[in-house]
Amino acid sequence: MTWRRALREVVRSGLTLEETRLEPLLALRTAAGMAIIIGSALWLASPAYAASAALGAYSAGAATFQRTWRPRKVIALGAGAGLALSTFVGYLAAGRLVTFLPLLALWAFVAGMAWAVGSTAGIVAATTVGSMLVTVTLPTSAGRALEHAGVIALGGVVQAVLILLFPIRRWGAHRDALADALAAVADYARRLRHDPTAPFDPEPLMKARDAAAVTPSQARTRPTVLHGPRGLAERIAPAVAALADPHVGAPAEGPGRDRARELLGAAADVLDAAARSIRRGTPAEVPPASADVLRVDEEHEVLQGHARQAAERLVELLGEALEIAGSGSTRGRTPTPHGPAGDQFLVRPTMLRLIPVVVRSVRRELRRDSPVFRHAVRLAAVAMLGYLIATRLPLGHGYWAPIAAVMVMRPDFHQTSARAVARLAGTLAGVALATGMARALGPDAQVFGVLAVVSAGLSYTLIRTGYAYSQCFTAAYVVFLLAMGGQAWEQTVPERVVLTLLGGALAMLAYVVFPAWETPRLPDRLADWLAANGRYAAAVLRSHAEPTREHRTDMRRAQLASRKARAAWQEAYDQARHEPIPPRGMTSREAQDAQDALEGFDRAAMLMENLVPRADSPSAPEAKRLAEALEADTAQAAIDLREHRNPHVGRVEEALHAWPEAAVDRSPMVRRGAELQKQALEDLATAVSRAPLERDMGSAREQLREQAALAAGGDESAHAHRGG
Repeated sequence: MTWRRALREVVRSGLTLEETRLEPLLALRTAAGMAIIIGSALWLASPAYAASAALGAYSAGAATFQRTWRPRKVIALGAGAGLALSTFVGYLAAGRLVTFLPLLALWAFVAGMAWAVGSTAGIVAATTVGSMLVTVTLPTSAGRALEHAGVIALGGVVQAVLILLFPIRRWGAHRDALADALAAVADYARRLRHDPTAPFDPEPLMKARDAAAVTPSQARTRPTVLHGPRGLAERIAPAVAALADPHVGAPAEGPGRDRARELLGAAADVLDAAARSIRRGTPAEVPPASADVLRVDEEHEVLQGHARQAAERLVELLGEALEIAGSGSTRGRTPTPHGPAGDQFLVRPTMLRLIPVVVRSVRRELRRDSPVFRHAVRLAAVAMLGYLIATRLPLGHGYWAPIAAVMVMRPDFHQTSARAVARLAGTLAGVALATGMARALGPDAQVFGVLAVVSAGLSYTLIRTGYAYSQCFTAAYVVFLLAMGGQAWEQTVPERVVLTLLGGALAMLAYVVFPAWETPRLPDRLADWLAANGRYAAAVLRSHAEPTREHRTDMRRAQLASRKARAAWQEAYDQARHEPIPPRGMTSREAQDAQDALEGFDRAAMLMENLVPRADSPSAPEAKRLAEALEADTAQAAIDLREHRNPHVGRVEEALHAWPEAAVDRSPMVRRGAELQKQALEDLATAVSRAPLERDMGSAREQLREQAALAAGGDESAHAHRGG
């Protein structure tokens, strides 16, 4: 992608209004926390203390809107404590540049490394850098600074108390994650009606699994309905795939295919009803026509063989899903699910036990080629440079420039640039709005305090609709807060605009100077996914060879690793598509073809997983040799991809040729799945196998296609302008 096109995408993404469900009650509760702390500080102390209290309450409240599975009150308390600590420590070193700059750099670097734990930790840590930069405006007394830090922490405490006293949609995020997983399987079933070989994206299932991990205290209060449906969704997905596949399930044409389409449509209706039930906490309501379709007639059923087995298994799993959702023959009762879903809850470490987990995560990212490490270095450099430049300008509030840079920076180029554009646009709109209102209302601390609370509430309400729209009211909130503190808003408004522009420019420039491009890493990410897929497929075959509990456990572990590698590839591929650098080693077309091939490979493994026999079933030892060949071929192909060699796969074909005829008759579906995987590996080799000259020509063609698309877009815009 060219720089011109990349920047155009950045502007478009930064100003895009995202369609999402608003949460006005959560915003109202958080704004109420701000009103309580600001009003109390104005009544008992002074506007300066009210401004500090607002800083803690606002940032702690914003932290609770991040996507996390921990209780919101814990996030609010942690954010308030972190803000208070950074404020006080920053004041102790704020007297001289020789002490403040090293502390600022170290704190920003640690905040950047917090992304190793997750996005929520990284975002909350960035707000503590902002609070440290604000310490330069605190009173010149350690005691007063400690008081301000305490007031900031109190803002987080107030938010946590409100969350405790007025819970809104308790376990709502967990319910949404589980409902999204069921809805994703429902969408998959509908797509299979028209495309029997459609791929399945396991990301919603991964998100639901992450949400299912709870601490022991959470496990004691978690609703029973959140215990089992995730495991059912994991089993229903391969069941619908096996039913729809023309090679191992229903025939490609005829009455059997029509019956499979009916069952898939009814399964989608049932899963959607279960998803709505879990999301809303109400009994599931299934259309009567769909319930009739799911009745398998022993005498008149047109599906036979493996297709009938898949249909019966699907109907059984859907019945369990309805029981857990509070419907069916056990209305009002929520049974404990059978099988792996009901064995034991996934453990999430408590806050104290999280410390060694954080240390290990950060240690893994302390390497030069890590995107998280590079982000931490950029964050530290920009925080220092922005502060130095802003303090040398003839403007007040120089800390706004580094704060703007720190708050928009993310580990990837596209998000950083889009947020920089969005912050500037939102700041301009918010400042203009607040300036007009402040000019019309005149100086009044109480009125400005009310307007600050209202602006914060609107910012919370729009926080998930797009950064630009939320930032508009955040900027208005800051203007009203400064006016409440007695500062001349006529002077601070242009300062904030100029310094926000400076901070955004520094953030974008930092990524250009010290980037962490994903485009050159695509072959490595693809190799990781291929190797993980190979281990998963081999584990499935070993479960066929020896259907033991240990092999089932290995199969599940390998499946999770494969999904994790796929998610890493997808994230890298999505970032690479927005990066303004030419393709290196793999063009976009090759990456897409390779992804399609590996999705087919993964789908074949999922089909074979659905056919894994029970523990008391006879073994299929011939599958063991095929598993070894498959794992060896994929491991070698992964090495070839990393070293930019054309991958070769031959052991799987040899193992299939050596498969005994008697074994073919005994387990034809296993062999058919292995043949599908062999074809997928050949498609992968075809997608990425080229001579060095062909690679260079492919990169050149890729650039020409992008330039042609850009020129075509410009011609269309000009034509539309002339037509208007």
